[in-house]
Amino acid sequence: MTSVSAPAADLDLRLVRCFLAVAEHRNFGRAADSVFLTQSSLSRQIARLERDLGVRLLDRTPQRVQLTEAGAVFLPLAEELLRGADRAVARVRAAGTPGRLTVGFTTGLIITPAVRALRQRFPEAEVRTQHLDSCEPRVALLEHRVDAVVSRMPFPADQLQVTALYDEPRVVVVAADHRLAGKESVTLADIADEPLVRVRQADPDWCAFWRLEPRPDGQPAPAGPIVENIEDRFEAVAAGEAITVAAAPTTLRPDLITILLEGVEPSHVVLATRTEDRNPLLPAFRDYARARLQATAQVRATAQSGW
Repeated sequence: MTSVSAPAADLDLRLVRCFLAVAEHRNFGRAADSVFLTQSSLSRQIARLERDLGVRLLDRTPQRVQLTEAGAVFLPLAEELLRGADRAVARVRAAGTPGRLTVGFTTGLIITPAVRALRQRFPEAEVRTQHLDSCEPRVALLEHRVDAVVSRMPFPADQLQVTALYDEPRVVVVAADHRLAGKESVTLADIADEPLVRVRQADPDWCAFWRLEPRPDGQPAPAGPIVENIEDRFEAVAAGEAITVAAAPTTLRPDLITILLEGVEPSHVVLATRTEDRNPLLPAFRDYARARLQATAQVRATAQSGW
């Protein structure tokens, strides 16, 4: 006997977004505000989605909204569905508007000279910039949120074309009253017993590079406090809980001191793009990044550190 499959649901992405809003807030009032609907309208949208899927996704009580078992299964699938839709829109728009380029950059890096030169050469093009967290370069590129990224290595480079731009020395960042604060430079031996800040869920290669692991004796660095984001490291350092390693020049608050770290590999600043991306603006931006960003970094380092 041949089984007959039920027809696939024709999902409306607007309904999926409504479901995600309720799943996030677990409250129809707050969820309705976040998607600019009334509560009654949001309830109708959820009911329609449940009819389309043929299952109940949410259990509603006066106090709280809970996901049903089916809702819990649908949640990660809905998130991936919307991410895929956003990627599709970004890729189609990029293909249809070759005069557009979005350049990402991570904290502490200046891309203005290269961006300005590109805009001057292609005044009709739409050239945008976007700040990214230090852990985002590859993901932002592959999701087509940006077309190029200026960032510090290491990060996963598969499916990417990586162009070296310049190197930066690494520095130790300590609190202003730390025992090392008066030194002009230190070596790995000087900080061997100092706990280093850890970043939750950071890329393992990134962690190893910035925590200077493994040490010459094969041991990991002493464990410091765990922070949620890379940029949160400096708060833990200022509180005297640990030290951290960063790239020079690093613009810091007045209660922190940077000390040149000698005898270690420098930080590598690179330009990353998607492999075989044919955006006609990319070759010109790559040339400007090579020619102008290294000079800007050298001037900045001299002005801030005197090295």
